[in-house]
Parts: sequence; structure tokens; C-alpha cells
Amino acid sequence: MKLDSKIPAGPIEKKWDSHRFNMKLVNPANKRKYSIIVIGTGLAGASAAASLGELGYNVLTFSYHESPRRAHSIAAQGGINAPKNYANDGDSIWRLFYDTVKGGDYRAREANVYRLAQVSGSIIDQCVAQGVPFARDYAGYLDNRSFGGAQVSRTFYARGQTGQQLLLGAYSALSRQINAGTVKFFPRREMLEVVLVDGQARGVVCRDLVTGKIETYAANAVVLATGGYANTFYLSTMAKASNATAIWRAYKKGAAFANPCFTQIHPTCIPQGGDYQSKLTLMSESLRNDGRIWVPKKKGDTRRADQIPEEERDYYLERLYPSFGNLVPRDVASRRAKEMCDKGYGVGPTSLAVYLDFAESIKRLGRHVIEERYGNLFDMYHEITAEDPYKGPMRIYPAVHYTMGGLWVDYNLMSTIPGLFVLGEANFSDHGANRLGASALMQGLADGYFVIPYTMGDYLASTKFKPVKVDDAPFIEAQGGIEGLIKKLMSINGKKTVEEFHRELGKIMWDNVGMGRNRAGLEKALKEIPRLRAEFWQNVKLVGVSNDMNAELERAGRVADFLELGELLAFDALHREESCGGHFREEHHTEEGEAQRNDKKFSYVAAWEFTGVGKKPILNKEPLKFEYVKPSQRSYK
Repeated sequence: MKLDSKIPAGPIEKKWDSHRFNMKLVNPANKRKYSIIVIGTGLAGASAAASLGELGYNVLTFSYHESPRRAHSIAAQGGINAPKNYANDGDSIWRLFYDTVKGGDYRAREANVYRLAQVSGSIIDQCVAQGVPFARDYAGYLDNRSFGGAQVSRTFYARGQTGQQLLLGAYSALSRQINAGTVKFFPRREMLEVVLVDGQARGVVCRDLVTGKIETYAANAVVLATGGYANTFYLSTMAKASNATAIWRAYKKGAAFANPCFTQIHPTCIPQGGDYQSKLTLMSESLRNDGRIWVPKKKGDTRRADQIPEEERDYYLERLYPSFGNLVPRDVASRRAKEMCDKGYGVGPTSLAVYLDFAESIKRLGRHVIEERYGNLFDMYHEITAEDPYKGPMRIYPAVHYTMGGLWVDYNLMSTIPGLFVLGEANFSDHGANRLGASALMQGLADGYFVIPYTMGDYLASTKFKPVKVDDAPFIEAQGGIEGLIKKLMSINGKKTVEEFHRELGKIMWDNVGMGRNRAGLEKALKEIPRLRAEFWQNVKLVGVSNDMNAELERAGRVADFLELGELLAFDALHREESCGGHFREEHHTEEGEAQRNDKKFSYVAAWEFTGVGKKPILNKEPLKFEYVKPSQRSYK
């Protein structure tokens, strides 16, 4: 497999502008001759479909929800980054670029990251024009707050529901195009296969989740904007329906999967309450602006927080990282919280939690200010825990949240399959080994609004297409393969539910491929996952029928993919003999316990090529070159 990143020549600040000028264009009158399939209607998918429809292409967009408004993008709470420098505190495109490359522990492409920073300011203008109700200061200007990994205030926000408000803006743009007829929306469809014709992505196979009917659709190109794969770990902050099926089926058709081990642990989640839980809940990173993280200085201290005097509290992030304090990047904050709990300083019933305390901020600013900034988040915490965070500190603990890995894409966001584009969290391109907070919304909208409209046109104008129909052999063959897979799942009639298998996979992943990874644990996971996968195909039990609504069948297909993806994730983590960002190999750390990279051996993108289920994948390497932000040991002290 040849990896051609297609990074333009020239100075980094001019790459995107010169590239746009040199790309081929599709005549406005010819755009309606092309059809484009967009899978997923979150921020990346909705913005891409709306933008491509506005340009005049025929767009077919698919969602497994009944409405695009239910996409998991709504769960992003804290904000979206852009270097507008409204706070006049020294921000710039260059500083956002620098912070993102450094925050990703020097495992991202410089060119992609600079473009992301470059177009991010336009995102804010676009969303304001759509009516997104960003917070404003006393003078009426857009307000900003800080997030981890930055010493400036560049995060635009709408209380604690930024993702929801941004999605409503993208949804309104998408709805306009649906009404205009340029976009056809197919609700309650799940993509199960990408169809290749002469090596090009020319269509998809979907299942109607209401009727159970298997359907095929043809187009000139396919866009995947289907989010990440954190639910491989079972317990995560992602919605229960979030899955990896679209990108995993594309991987099995020839799309390279890049850096699968780069998963992010979020430090600010409500701790697990018991084995009955099926997901975890995120408390926005924005809370770390005004909340102080601490643990008792005495091990095993079971006193209530209000009974522990100030001098007996360890504000360990402020102590260890005086320059950044509670706003260190997520990977750093997560590891330190785990370290404190592992040493016996944890709090709460399970001792797997630390405190996030707002007493000082409420005293300094007044309760009304905290309510204005975080009121809905405080209400959510109270509903889940029955504890009032205005009167006592929140309890938080790290949890699987986001995936920086994904399908490999070039500078144009196209995978190794011609005509298959991948946007947002589904690709690997911008965050390296650790995503800075408030950058997920930024990347999703940058890809959809300001990148794919240009790069898609260049691909269509540069490619010869032969006519294809859904009754051509490649479509019939792909549909037959999916029907056979469903028939096989329904015929097993074992004794264990899909949920039991998923929960068992999650335990294997968290125990061995979670926050702390080591060779023994990874090798153990690589033995246990194939065993569990073999049992799944012999002993899973599905109820209902396939030609009707069947949520268990949906979940079975997704868990079958997780059982394969989990193995690749562990395999990638074992091969990467270094610590970087969210990938922490316990054998590789500094004397102070920080992640220690090995730039001589691992300064590359690991792009894996499928060779068969249970077979060793082929490693392809894209070398990473740093001309502008020279790699160094990360320090937030």
C-alpha cells in the first residue's frame, strides 16, 4: 500500500491557499451531474452535506437516527476553539497551531494542523450567522474561556451545551438543502458496506432499521463522517449507539486504519457507580476553569470533603504544573488522577475519584456567575449523583472519551480507497496522540464547511467515472455478503446476549489497553480477544427476526466489529514502544512520570492494512516531519 499524503509544497501558512488555487473545479452547471453519499449527520456530516448541497451537487445523506439533531455531537459541552484573540491575550493562528501539535505530543501532520487553525476563525463567523447563541461578555462581544493545554482564552461556548447549539446550526443549514431538493435525507439507515467499482468507492449497502430491508445506493463518491470507536471499551462517554461499523467495514475493503491505539481518556467524568452501568457521563473540561482538583493529603481519608481543612488538601495539578494548573491537557490530568487513586488518595465509595471543587470560585465570583457559566452541567451532575455541587465538590475520574486514531486520509481527506473521504473523528488527521479540549467541534466543522467542498470538487473534476447502477455485479455481491452475515448472526442461537459479550470485551480492553499499558497486559489482551470473538460466533443469542426492527441485530453487528477492532487497537499499542499523549506504555516514562516519546523510531503514522480476520495486519508508515514546531519533551510546569 502506498501512502501519499499529498501535502502541498511551500511555506506552511500558504499551503492551503495555494492548494485551493491549484485544484481543479467543477463547473456550476455540471455539479448536478454528480452524486455524493454522506454517511453520518453529526457536525462533520451535516456541515459537509449542507455545503455540498449548497454548491449544487446531488447529496444522499444517511443517519441511523430519525433526525440529524440526535447525533452524538450534541454531547460536546464545553466549547469550540478559534484564535480570534478577542481576549487580547496573545492568541494567533500560529499559537493554536503550536498548542495543537505540542498537545498531540508531536504525532500529527503539521500541514493538516495548520490548516485547521487557519480556517477555525471562519467557523465562528459561519455559526454566528446561523444564529448559534454563543456566550457574550458585558459589552456584547463574543466571550471566551480557557481549555486544557493553552495559556490563552480561545474557546467560544454556549453555556455547557455548545455541541448541541452548533449542531442545531448545521442542522438548519442541512434542512434548508433538504427543502431545496439538493439533499435527500434517509433516516434510520445504517451503513454496513462500502461498494467498490474498479477500485473506486461508488456506493454503499445500508439496512433500513425500521423494516429490516437491505438497500443499495450508488454515487460518484462516498463521505464517512461517523465518529469514533471509543465504545470498543464498552464503558465510555459516547452514546450507546456510537459505533465503528462504517469505518471498520471500509478498512476491511482496503482503507488503511491509522494509529488505532491513540484513544483519549477524559479526566472529568462522573465515576462508575456499579456493574449495572452501560455508559459513563462526561463533565465538561470547561469546569476546570473555575473548579480546583484535589485529594486529601492523608491516604484512605474517609471524611467528608467539608471536614477536611485546607492545609490537609493536595491540589496536586497546581502543585505539579504551576504554569497550567488545573488546565493541563487531558492525558496529563487523567494520568495524575489515576496515580493519586492508585497510591491510596482516592475519594468516594470506590476510592476511584478525585474532587473538583468550586467553593473558592463561588466565594470569589458569586453563585450566580457559576450558574450562568455551568448551570446545566451542575444540574446534570445533581440528577445523576443526587449530590449538590454548589454545596460540595464534584467527584470525577478519568474515562474513555474520544479516539484520535481513525481511517488514514491524505491532505484532501481521502482515504487509501479512491473516492472514499473521511471527516471528523472518523479520520486520524489532526490531533496526533492527544486531542486538546474544544478541538473536536473545530475539526468536524472545518472538515465539513471549509475543506471537503474544495477537495471533493478536485476529485470529481480529476476522475473519469463509468456509469454504475445498483443492479451491477459489485452492488449485488456486496448486498449478498451483508445478507449472509445477518443470516449467520441470526442462526447461531447461543446462550449469551450481545451485551454480555460487549461488557466482557470492555473489561479486557480497560484492564489491559486502558490508561496504563504494558507488554504483559497487551499480550494478554491479544490472547483473550480472539478467544472471546470465537465464542461470540458460537454462542451469541439474538431474538426477533432480521426483516423487521431488531435492535439486538443492530448491536450484534457493531459488537462483532468491536471484537475485531479491539484486537487491532491492542496490536498497535504493543508495536508502539513509546509513550506519547494518550498512549502511555508503563515501560517508557520520565523520572517525573511523564510520557516519554521515542522520536527516532516512532515519529510516524502507523497505517495498518487488513489481511484477514485474526491475521497479522501489514504496517505501512507515513513519516512525520516537523519543520516549524520542533519536537521536545512536553512540559506544562
